Amino acid sequence: MTKADLVNAMAEKAGLSKTDAEKALKAFTDAITEALKAGEKVALVGFGTFSVGERAARTGQNPQTGEKINIPAAKSPKFKAGKALKDSVQ
Repeated sequence: MTKADLVNAMAEKAGLSKTDAEKALKAFTDAITEALKAGEKVALVGFGTFSVGERAARTGQNPQTGEKINIPAAKSPKFKAGKALKDSVQ
């Protein structure tokens, strides 16, 4: 499903125009992004939890040259599906 497909599905299910559904989707993603940037968790009961995970710095290897490289520490977004979402997919 693409973003356009999601917007169409949201508009149909909520009885909104496609423009309003797109605005709602943008507001939703912006709110989650801002919360994650601030280091907060976003928990949607039954759906899942968005959080930020930390990856430690490590030494890697370039597969083409075999040269050792340093990979810096990084933060990455994570999503853990809730029980209701897991059950509905089964």
